[in-house]
Amino acid sequence: MARLQPLPPETTPELKAHFDFFLGTLGFTPNSVLTMQRKPRLVQAFAQLNAAVMDPAGEVDLGFRRLVGHVVSQAAGCRYCQAHTLLGAKNFGVRDDKLADIWAYGSSPHYSERERLALDFALAAAAQPNAVTDAQFAELQQHWSDDQIVEILGVVAMFAFLNRWNDTMATPLEAVPQALAEGLLGVQGWHAGHHG
Repeated sequence: MARLQPLPPETTPELKAHFDFFLGTLGFTPNSVLTMQRKPRLVQAFAQLNAAVMDPAGEVDLGFRRLVGHVVSQAAGCRYCQAHTLLGAKNFGVRDDKLADIWAYGSSPHYSERERLALDFALAAAAQPNAVTDAQFAELQQHWSDDQIVEILGVVAMFAFLNRWNDTMATPLEAVPQALAEGLLGVQGWHAGHHG
């Protein structure tokens, strides 16, 4: 059960443009942002960060950036963000078979060696304490440009915030991402946890 209930979007009309941003990427305004609106400047700052991290002009595929967010959220145990990142990846063209294999990316034929290195890096960067090694970073640089690495790490850092926010708030999971996650990952044990 939510520790703080999301507020209706009309509670803070000056945030409408920020709420509408998510209509294009998810198809709805996330409950996380509707909870956050109690502090409008926080929504504004998060929207700016999200727009920069998920900038369509970036070099890393938008769908893959969501997969990076997914493995980071899996490591943190945030079911809310796991479901949202699956939906975001699907909305940006990632196939269902690839989404269903995200927890087995290390051995899945749906993931390239380059993608595996980036996802391994994301997991190491999300670990507490940080587990990225110099050797791992050097290997990553063999396959990804410095600018692309900055984009990938930007996703890791943003989801560190979101994972903590949503798990602490027990943000209620919306129906669409919950149905997708249950359909693709339910057989592997995924459930909404305290977000359901």
